[in-house]
Amino acid sequence: MARGYTREAYLTLIDRVKEIIPGCAITTDIISGFCGETEEDHADTVSLMKAVGYEQAFMFAYSERDGTSAARHQEDDVPEDVKQRRLAEVIDAFRTTATERQKEEVGRTHLVLVEGPSKKDPSVLTGRTRRNTLIHFPSPSPIKPGTYATVRVLDAKTNHLLGELVEITIPARHRTRIPVVSG
Repeated sequence: MARGYTREAYLTLIDRVKEIIPGCAITTDIISGFCGETEEDHADTVSLMKAVGYEQAFMFAYSERDGTSAARHQEDDVPEDVKQRRLAEVIDAFRTTATERQKEEVGRTHLVLVEGPSKKDPSVLTGRTRRNTLIHFPSPSPIKPGTYATVRVLDAKTNHLLGELVEITIPARHRTRIPVVSG
């Protein structure tokens, strides 16, 4: 894919970012089965996924797009079944490391920007942590989208967290916190 850097340079950069910003979220896009991709290239991608431990990843099998440089200059030479197998392996590597990382969040407390009620259950709110991790938590009363809440993580899934509301946090200019009183 004509990357202008080496794997080693990329991993060094990732290590530096994690050192400077502990707990940061790193995301990526991965295309499996790009023109000319070998089994060794694919194995390198899977091992990179495991080494970095991405917070989120958008993963796709390569498909030729008219007008792109790849379509003009490269042959789509990876069979579709190989692309799909490789994509499944990349997704599995992501899910494994993402689940491990999410489990580390259990017991931690996060400031969450409330997005609104869950699509599946209106008594459960959905929000995002500073790392953009989706978190669901029940609320005894509706909380307006855009409000901040302090939420303790109780459980972790691959793509989201489950938590409990600790307090509703009024924006900093008001410097007030409203404790949650449970029944």
